[in-house]
Amino acid sequence: MTLLEKITSDIKEALKAHDSERANTLRFLIAQTQNREIEKRSKGDANPLTDDEVIDVLRKEVKKRREAADLFRQGGNLDAAEKEEKELAIIQGYLPAAPSEDDIRKVIGELKAAGTTEFPALMKEAMARLKGAEGAQVVKIIKEG
Repeated sequence: MTLLEKITSDIKEALKAHDSERANTLRFLIAQTQNREIEKRSKGDANPLTDDEVIDVLRKEVKKRREAADLFRQGGNLDAAEKEEKELAIIQGYLPAAPSEDDIRKVIGELKAAGTTEFPALMKEAMARLKGAEGAQVVKIIKEG
């Protein structure tokens, strides 16, 4: 079962359980993946989205929710921040586990040992190897060492 099929199946379960918040969040994710498929088709690729492409869409939505929750908290709108955080938790349930800080340090150490020392090149290669890592965390670790 692909990730997209799992999300679609979970929408049905959420509707049966009368969990409208979860169902609405999952519907939004389906809409975002459909938009991504349309983009892909406009570039001449008629293949359906792969799980990796769906995960990319989900990661973008996680980032949006996290930023929105932070902004709502700064503005004092705690109800909206909590709503964003609930949606964030739902979306994160479909993402693979992010690499640990130790894993990130190990990869950065390997890259530096291989001769990659300039920040842009180091960041690009680290993010390519560390699927699911947060850019801010990788930046922090690179700057530490």
